Order: sequence, then structure tokens, then C-alpha cells
Amino acid sequence: MDFKKRKPVVIGGEEYSVPAISKATVWIGGLIIIGLILILTSLYQVGADEAGVIRRFGSYVGTTQPGLHLKLPFGIDKVTKVPVRRVQKEEFGFKTARAGVRTEYRRGKLLSESLMLTGDLNSAVVEWIVQYRVKDPVNYLFKLRHVTTTIRDISESVMRQVVGDRSVDEVIILSRREMAQEAKQRLQETLDTYETGIHVVTVELKDVNPPDPVKPAFNEVNEAKQEMEKMVNQAWETYNKAVPRASGEAERTIRRAEGYALDRVNRAKGDANKFLAVWKQYNRSQDVTRRRLYLETLNEVLPKIGRKYIIDSEQKGLVQLLQLEEKGEKK
Repeated sequence: MDFKKRKPVVIGGEEYSVPAISKATVWIGGLIIIGLILILTSLYQVGADEAGVIRRFGSYVGTTQPGLHLKLPFGIDKVTKVPVRRVQKEEFGFKTARAGVRTEYRRGKLLSESLMLTGDLNSAVVEWIVQYRVKDPVNYLFKLRHVTTTIRDISESVMRQVVGDRSVDEVIILSRREMAQEAKQRLQETLDTYETGIHVVTVELKDVNPPDPVKPAFNEVNEAKQEMEKMVNQAWETYNKAVPRASGEAERTIRRAEGYALDRVNRAKGDANKFLAVWKQYNRSQDVTRRRLYLETLNEVLPKIGRKYIIDSEQKGLVQLLQLEEKGEKK
């Protein structure tokens, strides 16, 4: 800028003298501004959890990974950053009002999306969350118009199908994990059919309850079922105590009988073997064996006889016996 040359300027009826600007200065300033615009519109930064989708005149050109990149300036190329590594969450039936140690939730007007009809024509209030991330940023941008609305509508439709296939007891008490797994599978299949480019990370049932007007009746039914289960458990406890004891007694009786039978069989075999051995000895020397058996028999019988009278076989008359009292016997 040449400050030596000054140019008069009239402002508010008064004349002021300002430095004159040369054409070279204007050209240099213009080039600097154009260069800055060129640099600012050519460089872009993609975050660590994002992917950059480049559109040239509205048409898809390519996808860039995290880092610093160049593109055509002056709006020829436009970049849309999509969070492909960030897990996003949608809540159904409730809203997190304030997160923290004691998280506060807001329900109220959201009952319309959580109140569902079960397969046995009962009502249940189902609250759940869907966690997802973007696996295909191109489909995510160009296949869907309202991403969040689409995900919520499909999730609600799938959950109503899952709940409608089960009874109220299964929904509220029994099969929460199976319901969440089935809902995740169906939701993923539907999203893939629509080519949304979304991967469902998890579906989690947060709270499943009967509606407030029927809660007292439902609690009474649960108490009755718990009492029934208690009685059944007590009966099984008695059964488990009595049956093993009876089985043990039966097993012991059987073993005792088997032992007795084995003892009788062994004794009989022993007696038979003894008889056979005596019989063999008798065949070898009959007179000696006969005499030995006779003596052995007398040896067993005589000690059991109180008084013994020995009579000569050739005696013809009466034998005069001397009546002697045995020792210790009274007269």
C-alpha cells in the first residue's frame, strides 16, 4: 500500500484524505484470500471413530479413513462424516433424563410404544434398548432418509411380534434372554433387507411388567405360583430323603440274602465234598473205615448220655446193678 499518495474522500459533507490503494496491492490481497479459501476447502479431518463419505456434485466418489485428507475445493467435493465405530443407542418405553450414579428415567407419554399384547391376549409393558453401529456408511447415508425413525419403527414392530408369540408368563418371568436374542436376529434381518448399513450390537430388555391396573392381581398369581413351587420342592425333598433310604434298605437286604445263599451253597458243597472223601476212603478199606465211623459217632453221642448201662450180650438172667448215686445228685 502506497501511503504517499492520498485520495480525498467526502464523508458526511466533510472531506477526508485517505491513502490510495494500488492495483498490485488489490491483486495480492485477492490472491491471498483465494489461497486461504483453497486451503480451507481442500483439507478436511476425519475423526478416529468416523469415516468420510465424499460426494462430487452429489454423487458418491469414495470413502476415506481417519486422518487428514485432500478433496476438490470450492464445494466441488463434499464430505459427510459418519460415526462407524461409535455404538449408538435407542431407548424404547423410557428416556434417560439424567445419567449418573442414580440414573433418572422419564416414562409417562412413552407408554404407547411399550404397551403390548401377548399371545394369550394379556397386556405387558415392555421397555428395551437397541445398541447399534454403522457398518456401511454409504448405505447408511443414501439408502435411508430418516435413520433414527426407521430404526425405532422396525424395532418396535419386531418386539411386538416377539411378544405376540408368547404368553404373558413367558414375557414377564421366563424367557427374557430368548426374547432379546430373537428380537436382535429379526431386527438385523429386516435392517439388512432394507440395506440400511446398520449392525445391531445388542437388544436388551430393561424392564417387563404388567400394566399398573392389573399389577395386584398379577402379584397374587405370582404368590400362588411361588407357594405351589415351595410345596413341590418340599415334596421332592421328602421324596429324595425317603427313596434313597428305602433303596439302601432293599440293597442291604438283597446283599444279606445273597450272602446267606452263598454261605448255604458253600456249606452244602463242603458237606458233599466231605461225604465223597469219606466214601472214597471207605471203598479203599471198608472195615477200618466202618470202625472209625462207628467210634467217631460214639464219641459224639456218649457225652450227651447221662447214665450208661453196659450189658453182656451172653447174659441169660437179670443183672444185679449197684445203684450208685452220681456226684452232686440228691437221693
